[in-house]
This record gives sequence, structure tokens and C-alpha cells, in this order.
Amino acid sequence: MKTPARRLSVLGCAGLVAVTVAGCGSVTDAVNGDGGSKSITMGTRGLTSVLDPAGAYDTGSWLVLSNTFQSLLAFPPAASAPTPDAAQSCEFVSGDTTQYHCVLRPGQKFANGHALTAADVVFSIQRTKKIKDPNGPGGLLDTIKSVEAKGDNEVVFHLSAPDATLPAKLATPAGAIVDHEVYPADKLLDNDKVVGSGPYKLDSVETMTPQGGSAKVLAKVVLTPNGKYAGDAKLQNDKFTVRYFDSPTALKDELDKGGVDLTDNSLEPNTAARILDDQQSGKGDLTVVEGESSDTNSIAFNTKDATTGNLAVRQAVAQLVDRKALARDVFARTVQPLYSMVPTGITGHNTAFYDKYGDPDVAKAKAILAAAKVPLPVKLNLASGRSRTGTNEIDTLKRQLETGGLFQVTAQVENDSAAYQKGRSEGKYQAYLVGWTADYPDPDNYIGPLVTEDSVYRTGWEDDRISQKLLPDGLKQADRGATNGIYNQVQGIVAENVPLIPMFQTKAFFAAKPYVTGVESTIDTTGVFRFWEIGRNKKK
Repeated sequence: MKTPARRLSVLGCAGLVAVTVAGCGSVTDAVNGDGGSKSITMGTRGLTSVLDPAGAYDTGSWLVLSNTFQSLLAFPPAASAPTPDAAQSCEFVSGDTTQYHCVLRPGQKFANGHALTAADVVFSIQRTKKIKDPNGPGGLLDTIKSVEAKGDNEVVFHLSAPDATLPAKLATPAGAIVDHEVYPADKLLDNDKVVGSGPYKLDSVETMTPQGGSAKVLAKVVLTPNGKYAGDAKLQNDKFTVRYFDSPTALKDELDKGGVDLTDNSLEPNTAARILDDQQSGKGDLTVVEGESSDTNSIAFNTKDATTGNLAVRQAVAQLVDRKALARDVFARTVQPLYSMVPTGITGHNTAFYDKYGDPDVAKAKAILAAAKVPLPVKLNLASGRSRTGTNEIDTLKRQLETGGLFQVTAQVENDSAAYQKGRSEGKYQAYLVGWTADYPDPDNYIGPLVTEDSVYRTGWEDDRISQKLLPDGLKQADRGATNGIYNQVQGIVAENVPLIPMFQTKAFFAAKPYVTGVESTIDTTGVFRFWEIGRNKKK
């Protein structure tokens, strides 16, 4: 079987008949791994397998798609609201946020030279909704009832319900614009045929089977500048390679050996902390750029289970967990305790869980269980997927919950991410550790997808006050800063009913070789890592 990299290499040179020999040679060099003078290689543990925007919905794929595709809008650095990208202007044209109008920039093209028009925007949205891949982002577009093109440069979205977050959704890879002449309307496109209009084009992909896994995932993606790109990004490198690792140890080894120039927030926490300490004391040859991150981690409960369906059991767990100890002893202070579904730095952040439960207290937890006549110890299954701390996190939580003899916890680790996701969906676990990387920096995205009937956490819990009243009211507010009161009410209800427990918010620790520049320019709560900002200083 030919490797995807070799197959793309052949197709790229054979298909670009109008390109000079030098141009075709640059593609071959990229495939073979011969870096340019300003080449950058980044390592991540965000494993993924799909690069078609209609089927890609995880950090590892969006990391690449945000740099190879344009959407109508995009998030500038450190922004809380999107601004036009492929569009030159967008606005709601109805008072109830149910109709949205965009005008495209003229003269834009995909990397293959095809014109980017309103027809491509309409096709892209309709395609993602039609395919509705179970692992894709189609759910983000559910409020779009229809979308129409008016000429080549105007697009109008008609919504089935008010949705003030539509601009933010369109600014994610869920709104990526694909070429209707290349992409099939009813199925996903192979990874090695991906084409967009972003600042980079795809040159090659390689795959691997991760340890403990069964399905192939991406091993390496090589990107080079898209000469057809007409947007605002100014590239600081001439090739950007993303390498995927299934263990933090392997990633750190490659960083030490020079196989990667920088990492995202994927290193084992104690390793990141050591690198930071070495840097501050003038030792070592690595630097850490510490910045904001809006990723959150929680304990979720299967509320349909006989044990965790009992409110007293969930409240007792909330009364026992020690977030400060986790942040200090397990994550080496590379995370910070979180008592809110909405992280710091985002509108709607509060301390609902601290207000309800305060500091860990065994006596209070025991009283909650006694009042509900729950027999002790409560036998509880606690599950976890692959973690950058190994089993340290789940083992620590087990010890915390077993303090005082209130719980007898069975810790279960599932290293196969697909199997872990399936297990959650099928209700195989009573309580389980989950992480959430928001699609966009808006309070609704930290709440709506997690506590409604079809929650991505699969808790089985819903409250009509939230789903029928509060969340719809929040989506009517075009001024997102005016929604604090609504989302505070939601979080109060969640803290009382405990379908999940917010545990911690990650900090961003990007480790890099000292010659790497620009990292500090692209770490923020938008979750978008802008490859074009990363460069090398002139000494390297």
C-alpha cells in the first residue's frame, strides 16, 4: 500500500501542469522532509484521524484546519468576538438574531486556483449538515435552517431559532469553506486530497497506529505556504510540520533531540514545570511560554445509573474532591482549580461550586449520604481515558474519595480513545473524567453542549429551566457581555444537581527551542494556534 505522503506527492506534481519545475520540486522536498531555512516542526499529543472539516471535531484536527482553511470570520489574537476573514463584512439583519448576512472579499481563490465564491460557502454549510458525521461538527450548525447565495459574493443565513453565537461558530473549522468542485457532497474526502484557501496548503500526511489503539491516526502533517492565499496573515516560516505523539515521554525525547522545535500544551505536567524552573534559574536549552488557556476538565456522571443517579452520591463526591491538591501534587501547578463550568477569562465565569460546597469536607459529605440513607461505603466505578499524567490523576481522585471510608472506588483506565468515547455513550461508566476544549470563547459553548439532553458528556441529565428558558434567552443576546446573569443562574442549577463537577482549568505551557519566535503571540483563550506567527531567529 502506498503511503499517503507518496500518493500526494505524485498527484501534486502530476496535477499542477502550469507550475514550474522549481515549484514541483518544492513540494517534493517538503514530502521528503527537507526543511527550508525557516522550517518549523511542532509536536502535539492531540491525536486525530480526519482532516475533512465535515468530519473533524477535535483539537488535533482543528489545529491544522485553522491554518489551511478560511471561514467567513476568524478570531484575532486574544479576541472574544470574531472579525471578517473570507468575508469583508457580516451582520445580523433581524432584531431577533435569526438572519445573518455576509459579503465576501472579491477575488479569493483556493490553493488549487479555483475561485472561492458564495456558492462554495453555501455548499460547505449544506454539506456538513447533510453528512452529519457522528464525530463531526455538524451540531454546531443545527440552528441554520437554510443558507442562500446572492450572486458570487453574498451569503444569507436563515436560522430556525435565535442564535447570537452563529458568528463565533462560523469562525471555527465547522464553518470552513471547501471547494465544491473537489469535495463530494455526501461523504468525507480523503486526508491527502484536502484543499482550502487558508495561509497554508497541505503537502503530505503520514499515519500511525498509537500504542494501545486499533485505528490509524495522523503521525505527521506537512504544510507549506499557500501562494493563492489573499488574507491578512503574514507568514514567519516557509514550512510548518505537525508531528503527533501518543505519549508525553516520546514528545519530550524528540524535543530534546531536535526532532521538534516546539510543543503545544502536551508535555507531562511535572516535565513542563521542570523546564520552566530550569529556564528561570538560567539552566537548560528550552524555554516555556506560559499563557492563557480555556480548556476545562471535569468529572461527569451517568445519571441513569442506579448509584450515580442518586443526587446525594453526586453531591458527596462534589464535597470530597480536592482541586487544590490535584493542581499542586498531580499537575505541578500547570492547571488551576475551577469551580465554574465557564473558565476564567470568559464572560460568565463564577464560583458556583465553591459557593455550594466550599473546601473538601468529609463530615459534610457523610451527612449528605446519611440524610439520603445511602449505605456505606458507596461502590463507585471511576473511569479515565489516556492522560498526560499517566494514572496519577485518577489514582489521586480515588484516594480523595475513599477518605473517611465513604466510597470504595474502582479506577478504570481506557487508553483507546475511541473505546473510551463509546463506553461513555453506552453508559458503561458511573463516573468518568472528561476534558472540554471549547469551540469558541463564549459562555454558551461551555454550558449548552454539556448539560442538555444530548450532552456530549452523555450524562443523561437535563433541566427544563436551562434547556427551555435560560439557554434560549442567552442566545437572543447579540451583546454577549450582557449575558452574565443568565449563565450565573444556569451554573447555580448545575451546582445543585451535579451532573458534572468542574475540576480544573489548564494553563498553556508551550515548550520551545530558544531560537523559536512568536509563540507568545498566539496563546490565548480563542484556542486558535496561528502557525504563521511562529518563526526562527536569524542565528538558527
